[in-house]
Amino acid sequence: MGLLALLAGGAGYMIRQRAGLSFHQEGKRPRRFEVIRAMVPMRDGVKLETVIFVPKEKREPLPFLFQRTPYGIPQSDDDEPGALGHGKDELIADGYIWVQQNLRGRFKSEGTFEMLRPPREDRNDPRATDETTDAYDTIEWLLHNVPGHNGRVGMYGGSYDGWTQVMALLEPHPALRAVHEAASPSDMFLNDDDHHNGAFRFGYSFEFVAMMESSKNELFHFEFDRRDTYDFFLDLGALSHVDERYFHGQKPTWTNYVEHPNRDAFWKRMAVGTHLERTTVPNFNIAGFWDQEDFVGPLDIYARLEKNDSAHINYVMVGPWNHGSWGDGGRKLGAIDFGRDTSVDYRAARRQWFAHWLHDGPLDLAEATVFESGSNQWKKFDRFPPESGITSRKLYLRAGGKLSFDAPAEGEAEGFDTYVSDPANPVPYRHRPIGATFSDPEHPWRTWLLEDQRFVDHRPDVLTWQTDVLDRDIVVNGDIVAELFASTSGTDSDWVVKLIDVYPEDASWAKNADAGTPDMRGYQFMIANDVFRGRYRKDFEHPEPIPADTVVPYTIDLHPHAHAFLRGHRIMVQVQSSLFPLIDRNPQKYVDNIYKAQDSDFTKATQRVFRSRGAPSCIVLPLAE
Repeated sequence: MGLLALLAGGAGYMIRQRAGLSFHQEGKRPRRFEVIRAMVPMRDGVKLETVIFVPKEKREPLPFLFQRTPYGIPQSDDDEPGALGHGKDELIADGYIWVQQNLRGRFKSEGTFEMLRPPREDRNDPRATDETTDAYDTIEWLLHNVPGHNGRVGMYGGSYDGWTQVMALLEPHPALRAVHEAASPSDMFLNDDDHHNGAFRFGYSFEFVAMMESSKNELFHFEFDRRDTYDFFLDLGALSHVDERYFHGQKPTWTNYVEHPNRDAFWKRMAVGTHLERTTVPNFNIAGFWDQEDFVGPLDIYARLEKNDSAHINYVMVGPWNHGSWGDGGRKLGAIDFGRDTSVDYRAARRQWFAHWLHDGPLDLAEATVFESGSNQWKKFDRFPPESGITSRKLYLRAGGKLSFDAPAEGEAEGFDTYVSDPANPVPYRHRPIGATFSDPEHPWRTWLLEDQRFVDHRPDVLTWQTDVLDRDIVVNGDIVAELFASTSGTDSDWVVKLIDVYPEDASWAKNADAGTPDMRGYQFMIANDVFRGRYRKDFEHPEPIPADTVVPYTIDLHPHAHAFLRGHRIMVQVQSSLFPLIDRNPQKYVDNIYKAQDSDFTKATQRVFRSRGAPSCIVLPLAE
C-alpha cells in the first residue's frame, strides 16, 4: 500500500524536494500548466489541500483526471502532475485538467487522518463523511469552480490512491465517468497489506504505521539500530513489546491491531470489497502477479464487480509486475526476464481507457488481459480466471519428495513428512540481511517474491517436493489452491505453501552469464504462495485451538495465476511454518490474542504434512486445455 506512492506519487515529489530538485529544475522545460491552489470545502466544513493543473494550450473543454492521496501533492508551481511515471507526456498531449488532493489530516489538509477510513455508518446524516463523500464533494466543487471543463471526471492512482478510487465508486458522483484502480487493497484481514488469512504482516505493517502516523507533514522512516531487521524483530520478541518500547499507545492503527485480533465488525466494515456489488462507473483494474503489497485486492474488487457486470464496463489487466512496475520497467524483475517491456503495453491501455471514456475515443481492449509468464505472452479472456478451456488437476505430494498427478496408492496409508518449527529460529521470507522495507536504498523488498528459493532449500524446517523433469509444457490459467492435510504438536500453527518453477540445470542457461546475464541454472522461481493461520481454519472471526497431533485439513488459496511450466523444467512445492519478519511468529501455543502474547508463550512444534491415501495433500492446478 505504501511503496508505489512512495516511489511514483506525491512522496516521490517530496524526495526530490529534499534533494533540492523539482520537476521544472530536472527537465528545464517551460511551464505547461497554469496552477490553481485551493482549500476545497467538504460538507462538514473541513477543507482539503488541492492543486489543479490547467494546460496552458487547451483548445476545447477538457475532462478532469483526479487523484486523492495521503502521500503529499506538488508544492511548487514549477512542478507538474505526479504519480504518472512513464507515458505522462502522452496523457498530457491528449488533454486533461489534472487535480491532486491530500486526504484529511495529511499535510495542509484539515481534519484528522484515519488509515483506510471505512465507509460512514450513518449514510442519512448529511454531515457524516468518509472518503466517498470527500471525493463526491471535491468533484462537485471542481465542476462549479474550475472553468474550461467538459463535465467528465476520471480518477487514477495505485495502492492507497487506488483504494480512494474504489471508495469513490460506492456512491459515485454523476460526473465520475471512469476510474483506473491499480493495486487497491480490498480486505485488510484476509489479504494484502495488514494480514494474509489472519496471519499478521508484521515487519511491513510496523514500518508503515511508523511512516504514516508519526508526522502529519512528512513520511517518517523508522530508524533501525542494525542492518538486518530479521535480528531486530527477533530480539524484540513478542508483539506485546512493540507498544511498550516504541509506539507507546500513540499509533491508532497499531492500537487497532491489538484490540481487533480477529476479523470482527471493525475489519468487516473496513473491507471495501464487501461494500461493492456493482457500479455504474467503468473500472479498469490493474494487478501485478508479483506485487509484494496488494496483489489479491484488485482481483477481489474485479471479481466482485464482474458478477453483476451486464454493461461490460469492468476490465482487468494482470501483468508480470511488482508494486508499481506496470508504469515503468516492465521487462525484468530481479533476475527474471519476461522478454518484453510489458509496461509499454500497460501505458497504451491506460491511455486508451481514459481517451475512450473522457474523450469519446475508440476502445479496443479485452475485458481481461493477462500475461502468461514462462511462455511470456499476453492472453486475452472474456474474464479472469477464465471459465472455459480449463481442467482442474491435482498434483499430489508423494513419498521421497516427489510430486505426481497420480494419487497416493492403497498401500500409502500412513505417509507423512515432518519437521520442527522453532519460533526462536524462524524461516526468513527473503535473503538476509533483510533491510528496511521502505528506506533500504537497494530496494530488495520490491522483488522478494521472485528471489531464488534455494536460500531456504534444505533447511530442516522447510519441506520440499518436486516433479521429474517435465516432458511437455504445463500451463496454468486460473486459481491455484493448496489442499493440505497436516498436524502439529502445538495448538496453533501457520502453514506457508509455495509453488515454484525450477529451471533446468543445462549449462546453456549460463551461456550469457559473462555478459551480465544471471546464471539461471536450477533457479527456483516462486510462482504463487500464501500463508494461513491455523486457528482460523473454521472461521476468521471465531478462532479455535488446533487439536494437538491430529490430522486437520486446510484449504489455502494461492490465488489466480497464468504461467507455463516449460518442458525441461520441474514443478516444486515447499511447505514451512514461518515467513519472518514479514509474518509475525506464531507462538504455536494457542493464546486468545497473539498481539498480547508473552515471550514465554512461544514453543517449538513438531509438524507433519500428510501424503497418504486418506490424507492426500495436493496442489489443485487449473490446467489450460
